[in-house]
Amino acid sequence: MSISDITICWIIVGLIILPVNLYYKAPYGRHSSKKWGVLIDNKIGWMLMEFPALIVCPITYLLIEDNLNQNFLFIILWIIHYFNRTIIFPFKIKTKGKKMPLLIACSAFCFNLVNGLLNGYFLTVIDFKNLSIPLLITGLILFLAGLYINIISDNKLIKLRENKKGYSIPNGGLFNIISCPNFFGEILEWLGFAIMTFNLASLSFFIWTCCNLIPRGLAHHKWYKENFEEYSKKRKAIIPYFL
Repeated sequence: MSISDITICWIIVGLIILPVNLYYKAPYGRHSSKKWGVLIDNKIGWMLMEFPALIVCPITYLLIEDNLNQNFLFIILWIIHYFNRTIIFPFKIKTKGKKMPLLIACSAFCFNLVNGLLNGYFLTVIDFKNLSIPLLITGLILFLAGLYINIISDNKLIKLRENKKGYSIPNGGLFNIISCPNFFGEILEWLGFAIMTFNLASLSFFIWTCCNLIPRGLAHHKWYKENFEEYSKKRKAIIPYFL
């Protein structure tokens, strides 16, 4: 079985998981549950599950590619995203005393391990000279826009928790039209990355991102509506004016 066949199978697994994610809410954050076994500290769990993504993709690339070329620019973008998610974000979140199931952290760890390996490999076989300049520019703009949306939305949610007990309604920016602009930003990032790099692994990552974050965004949106009577009915869940 070739690496392309493995990646196609990986995409199929993501699509199979989509209806499962729509039915069962991932039990962490506001949906945390003790029914999923042993619980660990939220920050430790977050760092544990994101760590493979930070290192595996760059290491895979560097082990295969003898001479650094323009493709390393994609690795830099990857590192920027995952350094924020693995190192910066966990130390910023105000979740003292919160727990997440170890099973969830381990599942995400395994996903990031496979995803990092696939993307690290495919980024070595891209012929940068054959990439479309318009697609490169479009993808880069989408990636950077998504990264910005993701970070500022996360920061707004973190700030809401300062000196407050419990959850409250986030407002301002894209929060005025969707419940989860942080998820929307991440989807936008990996759409841009897939357009830029134009390979099967980055496409699989975008599909997996949608299969994970769209159900979670819908669950968050439903939670807000159930817990806040004044919650705006005009807001969508995760994609502005659409979903």
